[in-house]
Amino acid sequence: MGVFCGGFLRDTWARATDRCFRFFPCLSDSDRRSTLFLKVALVTLHLIFPGVLFAFDKDLIDRTREDPWYTAIYLLLFIATLAQYFITSGTSPGYVLDAQKAVDERDALVRRTSLDSKQPASSKNGSVVITVDQNQSGRNYQRSNVTAWTKLVMDLYPPGSSIRNWTCPSCNVVQPPRAKHCHDCDKCVLQFDHHCVWLGTCVGQRNHCRFWWYILEETALCLWTSILYIVYLKSNISKAWWIDVIMILLLGTLSISLIFLLLLLLFHCYLIVTNQTTYEVVRRQRVPYLRGVPQRVYPFSKGLCRNLYVFCCARNSLLQMEPMPSVQELEEKSRPYTCLDVLSCHCC
Repeated sequence: MGVFCGGFLRDTWARATDRCFRFFPCLSDSDRRSTLFLKVALVTLHLIFPGVLFAFDKDLIDRTREDPWYTAIYLLLFIATLAQYFITSGTSPGYVLDAQKAVDERDALVRRTSLDSKQPASSKNGSVVITVDQNQSGRNYQRSNVTAWTKLVMDLYPPGSSIRNWTCPSCNVVQPPRAKHCHDCDKCVLQFDHHCVWLGTCVGQRNHCRFWWYILEETALCLWTSILYIVYLKSNISKAWWIDVIMILLLGTLSISLIFLLLLLLFHCYLIVTNQTTYEVVRRQRVPYLRGVPQRVYPFSKGLCRNLYVFCCARNSLLQMEPMPSVQELEEKSRPYTCLDVLSCHCC
């Protein structure tokens, strides 16, 4: 009888699961299902903390009636934080395959335009030679052997670099500098920073700025909520002990979250002003293009002001890729700043 009931329950659960997957195909994938559950859990936590506060804090309700702007600004920050979270999680980090597709489409359009205009192309031994000019140094490639994407990427590396060394074995695409294959997303990401479990996506070139704004808003919201909890406990610590226990436990959770968010925010501010990524800082000795670079040298830094401008204003293009610095540039960046450099804003 027990075996029959167990089999019946398993069959019923399997049919219900299949029916659920039929109506919601996104739940059939285990990775997408876990990401969805994490997002639901995060939104639920955001609703619990202010919900408990407004349920027990009568003084906050009275203050809202007397001064509605205070609560309105808090709710506006709450909504903006959740909106920024979903915008960041839904933004592509900038995949290498998308950039390759854009380059190939642009190259095909240029070829079509040149053929339509009937401009003769110089040929040698039956294959067309294309010159890619960057920083007044050209390289010649055979069109029959190398694609436009490969020409573009290999010009970002020092002369003599091998295509085989920078080809991803999983995606079979030539990776530009600072790109890395993410095993969770199974894609190569431009300027890979890290894979965020809570967002369900990678943080890379195109969404790193949005990720920083999300951390800033989350930190401000957590700090404000913690202050409201402290104010409540100072005024109502002896009214009901079970309410106080709940509020103290929630305040402890908020304090731990606030410390983590502050450290994360400060760390990413450091990454921004030095033009680095989390992957480059944590795995510096294992990153191939950083081997041989001194520890305190930031090879991709362009100065404080330029780094901030590039991070905030120039990250929307998939083709915004940074070349590897030359030996002379690395030697110049390894030189310590002098007082004259500071006065002339050379460090900025």
